[in-house]
Amino acid sequence: MTNIQYIARLISAPVQGITATLQLLAEDCTIPFIARYRKDKTGNLDEVVVEQIAKLSQAYEAIIKRKEAIIKSIDEQNALSPELSAKINASFDLTELEDLYLPYKKKRKTRADAAREKGLEPLAKIIMAQNADDVEYIASKYLNNDVANEDEALQGARDIIAEWINENVYVRKNLRRLYNRKAAITTKAVKGADPEKAAKFEQYLDWSENLAKAPSHRLLAMLRAENEGIIKFKIEADDDEALDFIEQNIIKNNRSTAGQLQLAIADSYKRLLAPAIGNEVLSEAKAKADTVAIQVFAANLQQLLLAPPLGQKRILAIDPGYRSGCKVVCLDEQGDLLYNETIYPHPPQKESAIAMKKIRSMVNAYKIDAISIGNGTASRETEHFIKKIAWDKPVEVYIVSEAGASVYSASKIARDEFPGYDVTVRGAVSIGRRLSDPLAEMVKIEPKAIGVGQYQHDVDQSLLKGELDTVVMRCVNAVGVNLNTASKSLLGYVSGIGEKLAENIVAYRSENGPFEDRKQLKKVPRLGEKAYQQAAAFVRIPNAKNPLDNSAVHPEAYALVEKMAKDLKLKTSDLVSNKEAIKKINTETYITPEIGKLTLQDILKELEKPGLDPRKSAKMFEFDPNVKSITDLRTGMVLPGIVNNITNFGCFVDVGIKESGLVHISQLKEGFVSDVNEVVRLHQHVTVKVVEVDEARKRVALTMIL
Repeated sequence: MTNIQYIARLISAPVQGITATLQLLAEDCTIPFIARYRKDKTGNLDEVVVEQIAKLSQAYEAIIKRKEAIIKSIDEQNALSPELSAKINASFDLTELEDLYLPYKKKRKTRADAAREKGLEPLAKIIMAQNADDVEYIASKYLNNDVANEDEALQGARDIIAEWINENVYVRKNLRRLYNRKAAITTKAVKGADPEKAAKFEQYLDWSENLAKAPSHRLLAMLRAENEGIIKFKIEADDDEALDFIEQNIIKNNRSTAGQLQLAIADSYKRLLAPAIGNEVLSEAKAKADTVAIQVFAANLQQLLLAPPLGQKRILAIDPGYRSGCKVVCLDEQGDLLYNETIYPHPPQKESAIAMKKIRSMVNAYKIDAISIGNGTASRETEHFIKKIAWDKPVEVYIVSEAGASVYSASKIARDEFPGYDVTVRGAVSIGRRLSDPLAEMVKIEPKAIGVGQYQHDVDQSLLKGELDTVVMRCVNAVGVNLNTASKSLLGYVSGIGEKLAENIVAYRSENGPFEDRKQLKKVPRLGEKAYQQAAAFVRIPNAKNPLDNSAVHPEAYALVEKMAKDLKLKTSDLVSNKEAIKKINTETYITPEIGKLTLQDILKELEKPGLDPRKSAKMFEFDPNVKSITDLRTGMVLPGIVNNITNFGCFVDVGIKESGLVHISQLKEGFVSDVNEVVRLHQHVTVKVVEVDEARKRVALTMIL
C-alpha cells in the first residue's frame, strides 16, 4: 500500500488533491501557504484537510519504519519465514504488527523460558496437538534432574502453552474487540487519602461504567484521581465470555489433553492476556480522551486568539488589587509603555479620591481612548470605581481576561521587552495590549498556560503542544501581521519564518528602519527564496508604495494584477478597492499554468477589501452592578454574562464574580446538544439564570434555558 492509498482510505479527499498536497509538503511548503495559495493544485482542500494529510503521511512513515525494524529483528533471529514476512508487509495496523512481533520480542526470562530450559517444550507441543490419550504417562517420559515428577512436567508444559496462547494473534485480536465493546472501568476509594483532595473527586470514589462510553473528561478525571492517590481502578470484562471464546478456538476434542489446556487457558488469560489487553484498551481510551480534550482546547484557543481587537487606540490598563494596590499603565497606539503608576482605591488604604484624580489626570495627559481592566481579584470593585469618574471626554471601559498574564510577565520575552520594570507593570501592559490586539499579545504566552480547556496538564504534552502551535500558526496567518510592528513572537508563527528568522527580521528592522516593501524581506540575513515565497503574502506593510503589499495577494501574482489594471486602463492603486472595475474582470482571461481559477477568485475578493481583518471589533459589556461576589447570588436571578471557557460537558460563564458559573451541556438550550460549540463561543455575551449556589465549594450552576 502506498502512502497515497493509505491516506485516501482514512480521509474523504480526492487522490489528486492528496498527491498534490504531499508533493507540496515534500517541497517544504507550509500548510497555510498550501491551503491559501495552491488551491488549484490541491482542488481547494482547506487547512484542516491539509493538516490531516500531513499527519497521516507522518503516521504512514512511522508504520513503514516499524515494519522495517520488526523484520530486521526477526530476521536476525533466523526466524523470518516467507509467510510471516508477507503478513508483516500486508499489515498497516501498529497493534497487529506488535502482535505479530510479540513471540520474537526480547523480554525478561519468563516461566515458559524456564520450562523450555528443562526440556518441556516437546511435551507442550504434544498437548497442543491434542492427539494423546494418557497425558500423565507421556509426562513421565520428561522427568529429569530439573523435573521431579509428572505434575512439575505438566505445569511447565502449561506455562509454555499459556505463552503461546498469549501470543496468538487471532485470540488477542478478538479479546481486544470484546474489551473495546464491554470492558468496564471500576473505581474504589483509597483508604487514608487526603479528604480535601478526595472531595474534588467525590463522584469517582465508588464508580463503574462502560469504558467505551465514558466521556473524555470523566476518564481524565478518574486518571487524575488515581495519579493523586485518591482512587484505584481496574479494567474488567466478562471473564466467562473471554474464557469461552479462547476455549472454543484452542480445544478441539475431549481427550485427556483438554483438562490441561483448560488450565493453561485460565492461567494465560488471568496472568498474561487480561492485564495486557486491559492496559491496551485503557491506553487507547486515554489516547482518545486526550484527542477530544486537545480538540476542545484547540477550538477554545482559536476563538480566544481571534477575539475582536479594539485596534490601534491609546489604552489605560489596570491590573486590579487590594492591599498591593492597582497597577496602572498608559500605552500608545502601538502598545508601547508611556507611563506607569500604582493607585490604592480599595481597602485597606481606601484612597479613592486620590486614585480618581490620578486616573483622570492620566486619561487627559496621555489622550486615552479606552480603559482595560483585568478580570482577576478586585476587578468588579475597580470597574465600579472607574465608572464613577467624571470624564472630560467619552472613555470606553472593558473587562479583559487575565488568563496567562502572570505567565507572560515572568517570561524572558517580557523581561526583554521591559528590562527596567517589575512583573506587576509587565502584567498590566499585557492586560492593555490584549484589548488592543488579543492575537499579537497572546502569542507571547505558551498556549497551554492560557487555561481555556479541560485537563490540559493530563493529556499527551507533545500532542498538545503540536496541536496548539498549529492553531496559533493558523490564526496568525489568517489575520496577517504588520511587518513593521509585529513582535518577534508574532513573526515566529508566520508561514515559512520561525523563531530564528523572526529574530533576524526584528534585528534588520531595528538597524535599517521600517520595511518599505515586501521584496526588502529578501535582504534579511538567511531569509532565502523559499522562506520569502512561503511568508511574503502573510505579512502586511501599511502605506506601502505598492498597495498590494498591504494585502493577502501573493507577490507571485503582482504581475497578473498589474495586467488586469492595465487592461482596464487603470493604475494598480486605482484598481484596489474599486468594486465597479473589479466586477468587469473575467477570470477566465487571466488563467495561467501557475495561477488557476480558484486563486484568481481569491485575488479579486482581496482586491475588493485588501488586508481585511477577519475579526470583528471589540464590544463593551456591562455586568449586573448589584453582583460583585458569590454571596450576592440568589437562585432564580437572571444575569448578563460572558462565556470564558468551553468544555465538552458545558461552558463556564463570567457573571462578574471571581467564580465562573457552569452551564451544563443539558442547560444550553431546549433539546439535545451534541457539541457545546454549536451553541456558544468564547467571549459570547449571554443571559443566564442562577440554578444553584454552593458557597462552601465556590460553585455556581447556571442555565441558559430561561
